Amino acid sequence: MPPMPRYALKLEYDGAPFAGWQRQADQPSVQGAVEAALAALEADVPSIAAAGRTDAGVHATGQVAQCDMTRDWDPFRLSEALNWHLKPAPVAVLACARVPDDWHARFSAIERRYTYRVICRRAPLVHDRGQAWLVKQPLDVAAMRAAARHLVGLHDFTTFRAVHCQAQSPVKTLDEVTVEEIARPDAQEIRFHLRARSFLHNQVRSIVGTLERVGAGAWAPSDVATALAAADRAACGPVAPPEGLYLTGVGYPRDVFG
Repeated sequence: MPPMPRYALKLEYDGAPFAGWQRQADQPSVQGAVEAALAALEADVPSIAAAGRTDAGVHATGQVAQCDMTRDWDPFRLSEALNWHLKPAPVAVLACARVPDDWHARFSAIERRYTYRVICRRAPLVHDRGQAWLVKQPLDVAAMRAAARHLVGLHDFTTFRAVHCQAQSPVKTLDEVTVEEIARPDAQEIRFHLRARSFLHNQVRSIVGTLERVGAGAWAPSDVATALAAADRAACGPVAPPEGLYLTGVGYPRDVFG
């Protein structure tokens, strides 16, 4: 029997109504929504896999998943059909491409990119509610940039991993931590951009929550280096909430959507 044609899907979703990416029996999930749309096109579609299993409330603008189909679909027609059947779930297929049978959304990835949004203002969020972390005081961007420099490179990130993280090793190489300030008339918006081959569970949110303490003046930039060196979860700052986090991109040796 010939192998089933494999497709890569680039996905965007609002994580607010979902209990995370991974399919769950009693709660809505992004994987469940996409698999339900696939089931409307073909019976017995195998379980799909994603580049990263985002947690409850976490968003994506560049998640990548794979699916195996029985029919040889035109990629554009497949994406159009999936978007039709995904309604009204806040999930969209941005691009679709036929990929080799040995290509894997998770294991073929060589880079993952995340952005975390913080909005600083006293007033509650209206249009950005559920899409960013509301911090009610201005943050010192220069201090957070100085602190972030301590985290770039190869380190033991035990301090910044969840207690129940299943990764075999806490040692990771963080290729980028950029702190960007966005000009807007109603608030101070700060975006943290992080890039690595892979991340530990809750690593990004743990880092952002710690950097926020620096921006608020509660920590000195050097305290982040001390916390990292401690290799102790108890040394971490508060974990930032999920609603500000976005999986923005996944890199592969060859751009499958190019």
